[in-house]
Amino acid sequence: MTNADFRPAPDYMASLPLGRDPASIRRRVEAMEQLLEGMVTVPGLNRKVGLDVLLGFVPVIGDAVAAAMGAYIVWEARNLGMSKLQLTRMGARVGFDALLGLVPIVGDAADFFFRSNTRNLKTIKRHLDRHHPATVTVDR
Repeated sequence: MTNADFRPAPDYMASLPLGRDPASIRRRVEAMEQLLEGMVTVPGLNRKVGLDVLLGFVPVIGDAVAAAMGAYIVWEARNLGMSKLQLTRMGARVGFDALLGLVPIVGDAADFFFRSNTRNLKTIKRHLDRHHPATVTVDR
């Protein structure tokens, strides 16, 4: 079987938000934020954590991967045409989170409490709600 013979199921391809339209970007950014900040609920604390916290336990490389994934959210914001000021603030949040992650125990605690990706998602949602009202979704 060659690569040309492989064809994924059409329903799977249809569910991926691969478009360049604002609604697709919104779904991708929300999915990335969910992956980084809210995959699992910590029992007893009733607080969600994601890959950002888990990757923080891997010295240096984990924080670099988490920062790269956070930078993807900023890159998607740039694709939406957000202002340079907004992009700078979002990038500063990701950079601050990455710098705190370099400090062994403090960085892990900071990932748990300072959720840069969630803050960046809120900034993107405000922009989308203002400039692309058709992308507004109802939160459950």
